[in-house]
Amino acid sequence: MTLQSLQALQSALDPTVEILMSRFARNIRPHVDQELAAARNAEAAGKPGEAFRHLERAHVLGQASTVQHVRAHVHMLLWALRHRQPREFLGQALRIAGAATKTVLWIPVGNTGGANVSPVRSMPVAPDLARIIAAAKAGNGRA
Repeated sequence: MTLQSLQALQSALDPTVEILMSRFARNIRPHVDQELAAARNAEAAGKPGEAFRHLERAHVLGQASTVQHVRAHVHMLLWALRHRQPREFLGQALRIAGAATKTVLWIPVGNTGGANVSPVRSMPVAPDLARIIAAAKAGNGRA
């Protein structure tokens, strides 16, 4: 698959998965979207490291939702393709499979999702992200 075909597939799936999302997933999605937009902006400004940090934040926010968890990993995989990072690409391919099948069972809270971190390692959650996650779980989606 080419980068363009992966991006087209992701765009096509977005409206379909909206129907399947939990209340938490719907509440957290705007915050995940905000981090994904910040990643795109950083990358467009020639700051790939900053872009990836925003993808990691999107991952932490969305990892309790299968849809948002997979979505974050897909964006990380596309980042790895654009930046010719084979280790990151392989790590993301494996993590997409894990996120799609394991999120409902268990997640390592706070894990940033990059291939540089064990996929089973729990990590501290940044206070601003913890507030957003708590609000989304409470049902109001606002921090």
